[in-house]
Amino acid sequence: MVGRFWAEALGWGVASEEPGVTNLEPVGFVYPDPVAVCIDVITVPEPKTVKNRVHVDLATTSASHQADLVARLMDLGATPADVGQGDVPWTVLADPEGNEFCVLEPREIYQDTGPIAAVVIDCADPRAMARFWDEAMDWTLHEVTDDHAVLRSAKGVGPYLEFLRTPDAKTVKNRVHLDLRPYPGDDQAAEVSRLRALGATDVDLGQGDVPWTCLADPEGNEFCLLTPR
Repeated sequence: MVGRFWAEALGWGVASEEPGVTNLEPVGFVYPDPVAVCIDVITVPEPKTVKNRVHVDLATTSASHQADLVARLMDLGATPADVGQGDVPWTVLADPEGNEFCVLEPREIYQDTGPIAAVVIDCADPRAMARFWDEAMDWTLHEVTDDHAVLRSAKGVGPYLEFLRTPDAKTVKNRVHLDLRPYPGDDQAAEVSRLRALGATDVDLGQGDVPWTCLADPEGNEFCLLTPR
């Protein structure tokens, strides 16, 4: 259900679907085009218990587009969410399983991102997160302050990756995480070693014997390093 919701919400296609896993991509997307960060929806047994530390922000082009998108998303099953945002120009919603996301008011910076403006990660220290993730990926660091850090593909396309300073601490496994994939011809084991040297740590999520490696960034945010493709 969540996979179908997000496919409709973004206007994307279901690239593949098997028991427990739904892969979403823009129609006509060819990996590894950085124009999009694709979404995999995976069934897990754990219920959602706290506000997600990772969420997506959706872009809009006008006030009417924002209002129409909010209405359409609610028709699809989204519900209003209160995460303490107060009186803000964006709208906070939750998908049918309670995963929070924002529908932003029009912002010039997000006019060319596609439907996803940004992937946003709560953190205690944006500067430390910027140091790690700027080295972990070949994206460009656009801005970093005590309160936030902003990265984007070096190609200057697609959504942004943003780190926002928040007071709440991480207490459970993130329900939303990033997957990184080495370039074709890169050595996966060498990439794992490089990420560990940058400050990543190994994590056991009960993944068992799988071809990818589960790691956590310096603030404990889980991510996976996949095999090259």
